[in-house]
Amino acid sequence: MTSKSKAAETNAPIYEADQAWVGNVKQTRQKLSDVCGRHHNKNVRVQTIDGHVYEGTVIGIDGCHLHLAVSPSTMDARFFGAFAASSILTLVLYELLVITLLI
Repeated sequence: MTSKSKAAETNAPIYEADQAWVGNVKQTRQKLSDVCGRHHNKNVRVQTIDGHVYEGTVIGIDGCHLHLAVSPSTMDARFFGAFAASSILTLVLYELLVITLLI
Protein backbone atom coordinates (compact mmCIF):
# COMPACT_ATOMS: atom_id res chain seq x y z
CA MET A 1 0.00 0.00 0.00
CA THR A 2 1.41 3.39 -0.94
CA SER A 3 1.63 6.25 1.50
CA LYS A 4 -0.97 8.14 -0.56
CA SER A 5 -3.53 5.33 -0.28
CA LYS A 6 -2.77 4.97 3.47
CA ALA A 7 -3.50 8.68 3.92
CA ALA A 8 -6.76 8.38 1.98
CA GLU A 9 -7.77 5.37 4.09
CA THR A 10 -6.90 7.20 7.30
CA ASN A 11 -9.13 10.16 6.39
CA ALA A 12 -12.03 8.02 5.17
CA PRO A 13 -15.25 8.55 7.18
CA ILE A 14 -16.27 5.63 9.33
CA TYR A 15 -19.85 6.98 9.63
CA GLU A 16 -21.89 9.40 7.58
CA ALA A 17 -25.40 10.46 8.58
CA ASP A 18 -28.24 9.88 6.16
CA GLN A 19 -29.23 13.27 4.66
CA ALA A 20 -32.95 12.71 5.32
CA TRP A 21 -32.15 12.11 9.00
CA VAL A 22 -30.01 15.26 9.09
CA GLY A 23 -32.92 17.28 7.73
CA ASN A 24 -35.30 15.85 10.33
CA VAL A 25 -32.87 16.56 13.17
CA LYS A 26 -32.40 20.17 12.04
CA GLN A 27 -36.16 20.66 11.75
CA THR A 28 -36.79 19.13 15.19
CA ARG A 29 -33.97 21.12 16.77
CA GLN A 30 -35.42 24.39 15.43
CA LYS A 31 -38.94 23.49 16.61
CA LEU A 32 -37.70 22.63 20.11
CA SER A 33 -35.55 25.75 20.23
CA ASP A 34 -38.61 27.88 19.43
CA VAL A 35 -40.79 26.10 22.03
CA CYS A 36 -38.16 26.33 24.77
CA GLY A 37 -37.43 29.96 23.94
CA ARG A 38 -41.09 30.84 24.48
CA HIS A 39 -40.97 29.24 27.93
CA HIS A 40 -37.86 30.92 29.31
CA ASN A 41 -37.97 31.13 33.15
CA LYS A 42 -40.84 28.62 33.27
CA ASN A 43 -40.86 25.38 35.24
CA VAL A 44 -40.91 22.30 33.03
CA ARG A 45 -40.59 18.53 33.15
CA VAL A 46 -38.42 17.09 30.41
CA GLN A 47 -38.25 13.46 29.33
CA THR A 48 -35.43 12.32 27.07
CA ILE A 49 -35.65 9.62 24.42
CA ASP A 50 -33.75 7.36 26.83
CA GLY A 51 -36.46 7.74 29.49
CA HIS A 52 -34.67 10.10 31.87
CA VAL A 53 -36.97 12.68 33.47
CA TYR A 54 -35.86 16.05 34.86
CA GLU A 55 -37.75 18.98 36.36
CA GLY A 56 -36.38 22.47 36.39
CA THR A 57 -36.57 26.02 35.16
CA VAL A 58 -35.65 26.89 31.58
CA ILE A 59 -32.76 29.33 31.97
CA GLY A 60 -31.33 29.23 28.48
CA ILE A 61 -31.48 27.83 25.01
CA ASP A 62 -28.89 27.89 22.27
CA GLY A 63 -28.92 26.29 18.86
CA CYS A 64 -28.45 22.77 20.17
CA HIS A 65 -29.01 22.71 23.94
CA LEU A 66 -31.64 23.35 26.60
CA HIS A 67 -30.25 24.62 29.91
CA LEU A 68 -32.31 23.78 33.02
CA ALA A 69 -31.78 24.97 36.58
CA VAL A 70 -32.71 21.80 38.44
CA SER A 71 -33.43 21.06 42.07
CA PRO A 72 -31.53 18.33 43.91
CA SER A 73 -34.66 16.15 44.07
CA THR A 74 -34.63 15.66 40.29
CA MET A 75 -30.93 14.87 40.05
CA ASP A 76 -29.38 11.44 40.30
CA ALA A 77 -27.03 11.81 43.29
CA ARG A 78 -25.03 8.78 42.15
CA PHE A 79 -24.04 10.70 39.03
CA PHE A 80 -23.90 14.29 40.27
CA GLY A 81 -22.89 13.65 43.91
CA ALA A 82 -22.40 16.77 46.00
CA PHE A 83 -22.84 18.96 42.93
CA ALA A 84 -26.54 18.05 42.66
CA ALA A 85 -27.69 21.12 44.62
CA SER A 86 -28.85 23.97 42.39
CA SER A 87 -27.22 22.57 39.29
CA ILE A 88 -27.59 23.60 35.69
CA LEU A 89 -28.32 20.65 33.47
CA THR A 90 -27.62 20.89 29.74
CA LEU A 91 -29.72 18.65 27.51
CA VAL A 92 -29.28 18.08 23.78
CA LEU A 93 -32.41 19.25 21.96
CA TYR A 94 -32.75 16.32 19.56
CA GLU A 95 -32.69 13.87 22.49
CA LEU A 96 -35.82 15.34 24.08
CA LEU A 97 -39.04 13.35 23.85
CA VAL A 98 -41.54 15.30 25.95
CA ILE A 99 -41.51 18.78 27.51
CA THR A 100 -44.35 19.49 29.94
CA LEU A 101 -45.07 22.93 31.35
CA LEU A 102 -45.48 22.74 35.15
CA ILE A 103 -47.94 25.19 36.65
